[in-house]
Amino acid sequence: MNPESTQTKWGQFIPLVIVFFFWGFVAASNDILIPVFKKAFDLTQGQSQMVSLAFYIAYTVGSIIYMITSYLLKADLVNKIGYKNSLCIGLGISALGTLLFYPAANTHSFPLMLSGLFIVALGFSLQQTVANPLAIALGPISNGSQRLTLAGGINNLGTTIGPLIVSFAIFGGNAGVDTNISIESVKIPYLWLGLAFVAVAIFLKFSSLPDRPQLIEEIEVSGHPVRSSALKYPQLVLGMIAIFLYVGVEVSTASNLPDYMEKKLGFELKDIAPYISLYWASLMIGRWTGAVEAFTRDMSLQKILRFVAPYLAFATFLAVNAIAKHDLTPFYVYGLVVLVLVAADIASKGNPARMLFIFSILGALALIIGMLSTGMVSVYALTSVGLFCSTLWPCIFTLAVSGLGKHTSQGSSFLIMMIMGGGLVSWAQGEVSGITGIQYSYVVGVACFAYLIFYAWKVSGILKSHGIDFDRKIAGGH
Repeated sequence: MNPESTQTKWGQFIPLVIVFFFWGFVAASNDILIPVFKKAFDLTQGQSQMVSLAFYIAYTVGSIIYMITSYLLKADLVNKIGYKNSLCIGLGISALGTLLFYPAANTHSFPLMLSGLFIVALGFSLQQTVANPLAIALGPISNGSQRLTLAGGINNLGTTIGPLIVSFAIFGGNAGVDTNISIESVKIPYLWLGLAFVAVAIFLKFSSLPDRPQLIEEIEVSGHPVRSSALKYPQLVLGMIAIFLYVGVEVSTASNLPDYMEKKLGFELKDIAPYISLYWASLMIGRWTGAVEAFTRDMSLQKILRFVAPYLAFATFLAVNAIAKHDLTPFYVYGLVVLVLVAADIASKGNPARMLFIFSILGALALIIGMLSTGMVSVYALTSVGLFCSTLWPCIFTLAVSGLGKHTSQGSSFLIMMIMGGGLVSWAQGEVSGITGIQYSYVVGVACFAYLIFYAWKVSGILKSHGIDFDRKIAGGH
């Protein structure tokens, strides 16, 4: 990181966050595909979660391919071919994946659909490896984690819009859904998405993004022993488990929600999309709140923005659903739930370990309320998990790579590998639901939050023993 960099390079940062938008758009759209595929291909709930499994396991496969390629080249792949080229290649791979939706829809092939999603996510794996550290490099280290939170907020703009667009493409305005027609309708939005991938790749290639930015891994933390591998640092190893379980509970809560609302509350599949949108919008609400420090260092203005930002994000959700002609009446009361997020954000005082601790407790409580309550109260409780997952990624990432020095990029790739938790935990919850019923299967998510609470407590002590105290000095991301 250039020590003279004193402000976020918005001209470079804004083009970069387009790829964050795509990750969210596709990931959230999977939650609409799951119930559609379940009916069309006559799958069990566990089998339907193969959609999440195929998508998220691709991140691990992609990371392994990345490491093997780097080993064979005897040089880090991204450093060798450059950041912009890596982003463009990643987008190209994702575009190839969308092409499979055409023959898959025409032949009604579930394996081919899964293959398409797998290849799309394979491209995302390379994009993630590049874009996360790059987002932090485009400005001062002191608010790098807030910049990553802001990028996450753009990601969740995609997660808010994605389910609505895909749902409209599949169901249109018809109340009665022919699943055969629905499957064939899937190919159109994904072909358009492929064209968008190609267009953005061309745009980024000619943008002002740095091809070889100076990253934080070049900075050694004074007084820390130099170790031979990122895996020698306990904060990273424990953080890898934390990322696995965090992505797991975030994805599985949403991907199992349609089955719960359909079975227990009698919702039609076409009416579930706004609630899936609300879940992912909840992450956007939390991330816009957590990104306030990336915009200004004026403490008085920050206090105002901490109330304005979440409700601006909530208003965005309402506006998108109003355009989609959905009834907004059930969602206004959710504005009160947002106040819990604001209070938790203020209580965290910018400390990522404290934020992880508080938000994980609230996430676990939300799931417990969702399991023990009925009707719309349970729906609001489950969707509020999105609020409390919102800032966990930058918190865990920052804590896990703090103090790694020159091993930071290696640690980053290990963390991205653990995104596979989104698929495995979703699949596990789907299997548990066959035993406990869909509502009580959310105990899987409670167990995930329990570990995150432990990690928040444990990593704080580990870092303090190495002279890293986030109450005294906020460290950079990665």
